[in-house]
Amino acid sequence: MRKKTVKIIASTLLLLSTSACTMLDTKVAVIDDFNLDNYLGTWHEIARLDHSFERGLSQVTATYSLEGDKVVVINKGVSEQKSRWKEAEGKAYFMESNDIARLKVSFFGPFYGAYQVHDITTDEQGNYQASLVIGPNNEYAWILARSTSISAEVKQRFVEKMNTLGIKEQELIWVKQNEQ
Repeated sequence: MRKKTVKIIASTLLLLSTSACTMLDTKVAVIDDFNLDNYLGTWHEIARLDHSFERGLSQVTATYSLEGDKVVVINKGVSEQKSRWKEAEGKAYFMESNDIARLKVSFFGPFYGAYQVHDITTDEQGNYQASLVIGPNNEYAWILARSTSISAEVKQRFVEKMNTLGIKEQELIWVKQNEQ
């Protein structure tokens, strides 16, 4: 009996380690002509769904840079309770090809969650200005922008897209973004 339990545990651990522990419950439509170079740099978090890892943070930014085939992700924000900066560094890799905006991202060792760029806006020169990101399912969503605010039109566009995914606007946290 004891040997059987050890074998089951070992088999489960092997399965988890070989599957790279990528969490993707729900595939959403993503940008299929994605340009990573255009996405790199700093984005301000405009809105998000509530999760413990960001709870109580304001002035949240996500900065993306490239190291070989790895996208380095640095998220930071100010803890409203402690009035100090919190920072987390992660890594991301494309799940399919480099022009399909579906990545796997990890902040916790071998465990990855999906990062799906569902919609993106551009300026007249084609530079990315705002993005709607959905995680591994519709319990994770972010609106990001190059500036600390977005237009009413972009907000409405993204909120409507989230509604079609079952994400209600009243569930969103609109992040305080003070000028730094």
